[in-house]
Amino acid sequence: MSISDLTSIPSSSSAPLSSSAGPTEAVLFSSGNPRIEETRGVVHLYRDITPSSSTSTSSSVILPIGRKPLVCVLAVPNHMTYADFCKFCGSFIQHMLEMRIVRIDGVDEQYSVIIRFDEQSFTDDFYKHFNRKRFSSLEEDICCVRYTLDVQQTESIERAQSSVSSSADCPVCLERLDQDKDSGGILTTICNHSFHCSCISKWTDSSCPVCRYCQQQAESTCSICGQSENLWLCVICGFVGCGRYKEGHAVRHWKETQHCYSLELETQRVWDYVGDNYVHRLIQSKTDGKLVELSGDQQDEISRTCDCDEDLSEALLNSKVEAIVEEYNNLLTSQLENQRKHFESLLLEIKEGNDKEIDEAVEKALHAKLPKLQLKLNKAIEEKTFLEEINKNLLENQEMWEEKIRKAEKREQISTRLKDLKIKQLEEQLSALIAQIESVTTDRPTDSAVSEIKNATVITLPSANNNTGETSGKEEGN
Repeated sequence: MSISDLTSIPSSSSAPLSSSAGPTEAVLFSSGNPRIEETRGVVHLYRDITPSSSTSTSSSVILPIGRKPLVCVLAVPNHMTYADFCKFCGSFIQHMLEMRIVRIDGVDEQYSVIIRFDEQSFTDDFYKHFNRKRFSSLEEDICCVRYTLDVQQTESIERAQSSVSSSADCPVCLERLDQDKDSGGILTTICNHSFHCSCISKWTDSSCPVCRYCQQQAESTCSICGQSENLWLCVICGFVGCGRYKEGHAVRHWKETQHCYSLELETQRVWDYVGDNYVHRLIQSKTDGKLVELSGDQQDEISRTCDCDEDLSEALLNSKVEAIVEEYNNLLTSQLENQRKHFESLLLEIKEGNDKEIDEAVEKALHAKLPKLQLKLNKAIEEKTFLEEINKNLLENQEMWEEKIRKAEKREQISTRLKDLKIKQLEEQLSALIAQIESVTTDRPTDSAVSEIKNATVITLPSANNNTGETSGKEEGN
């Protein structure tokens, strides 16, 4: 049974299929882009009876009876791209006829892969080799391979008209999607687009090469308030904000940055805040220079013109495309010019604000420090006055003490002269006395000399201190 040709059963029978009875169990799955078309179904899996012991060998693996060359790889982490999974499967890719990516209900961070092989032997080898094996030596995620009994489709929900028509050709190599070994089988992505395995293995992105739908969907929220509904994406800087009927952060972003084009995430339509309307293909009118939307009538006119002459229609179409490209370039140039003016005005406002803040800070600092500086100045003036008074008193005392020193030096000089005079007199008297004594000792004294000595009167000389005091008194009196 081909995976793409699922057996359609009523949706009411999906409830009993969810129960696990007997050797198999039913698991609900879904696929497709939820915004466009979603396919729901159920896959019947054999129970995993592989021994959990790490020492078990391939000969001890018990394979289910009545198995088919159909397996399901469960719990593949979302960060693994299609190319990563094809690389993980390795040499078994050449023996896979078809692979289909599906979501298991209730598991958001992982996806599953339903694989159909060309022979049962390669299916068994794949099961023995990859079951309970890690996807990477650096991760803890383990590959869980289960034999699959049947895959059935329960319902198909179409929410919007798909812009991509289904085709039997591979969108990458444009060759027919044949299940042969040369192409390595067919891989159907989560959004129901089919490719050759050899072609999709070269696509390193996690999104679909056709519609860019990614199985690792990140829930968008408002960058400010965290709202998850009525979100708008700025097509210029990527800012995500809520609409005017919530908190209005998208409108506020336009007023702050002048980014006038915003994409509504729910409907994928572009809103122009300046024109206050939806715009999708914008061109500049040659009559008044305003931005207008390229209407369907113009496209129909091109199509009608194309029916007349193929060469002429091709030339007209190319000219129309060139005109649209030129108009888009003009639109981009004008938008960039508006952004330049806007940011220059913002820079000017920021500069003026900084200058004003600096002036206020300087004035505030001056007002805060002025009383302290005035107090220090008053204190310095008081100290200066005090020191000037002390200096004046010292200068007056210096003159008085200099006068006293001069008088003391003068008295000292007079006292020195008096002492020298007394010493000279004493030396003369001493010399006379010595000479008299010598004369007495050499000559025998006569009786008259003895009588003179006896009758002589002794005169007491005044001391040097008394003479000095008397002299000083006389000098002061004079």
